[in-house]
Amino acid sequence: MTTEEMLRLKGIHIAPYIQLATNLIGKSRSGGGNMFRHQLDTMAILVDYNHIDSMLLKAAVVHDVLEDIPDFNHNLLMSIDYESSSVYELVREVTRIPNETKAEFLTRIFETGSWNAKILKVADRISNMITLGFVNDMEFVRRYTIETEKFIFPIAEIVNKYMLMELEYLVKSRRKYADDFAKIKSEELYIDTSNFI
Repeated sequence: MTTEEMLRLKGIHIAPYIQLATNLIGKSRSGGGNMFRHQLDTMAILVDYNHIDSMLLKAAVVHDVLEDIPDFNHNLLMSIDYESSSVYELVREVTRIPNETKAEFLTRIFETGSWNAKILKVADRISNMITLGFVNDMEFVRRYTIETEKFIFPIAEIVNKYMLMELEYLVKSRRKYADDFAKIKSEELYIDTSNFI
């Protein structure tokens, strides 16, 4: 990170967004941790890939509040600072609308999503794929890797080839994890217990 980039980050008014995101602390994740940490992980991934636009980082910190906080008062988000309305619109863009399937949602992001929505969705999926290594539901792991390959790879290909490379590695490693898990389970079924006392 250059000094100029550091100074850009230094000037971001992000603490109120982090405070708002702390409402997600009680929302656990199947791979461990909670939804608050996931918001910060997503922001860190964006910084890691040098996406340091202030509005994008603020949206990353609160990208799940509309979806995961029941009856969320959007005025809390809209009244933070001069970028609040843009942050809110981006968060709305990366939030599934009622009755929208996951496939429809991800296709919408790919076909009509803004550049920032695409980048945010890819960073979000990288975070999710990392924690997928701690999920023990292998059918979910398989479905999620297929979904990532089908819907997220094309988005990543548009916005950042290095993010795509990380996703490709994560999909490959999570599939190996699922295969190894299945192999261990099948071996456990065929253990000869006749000599056990």
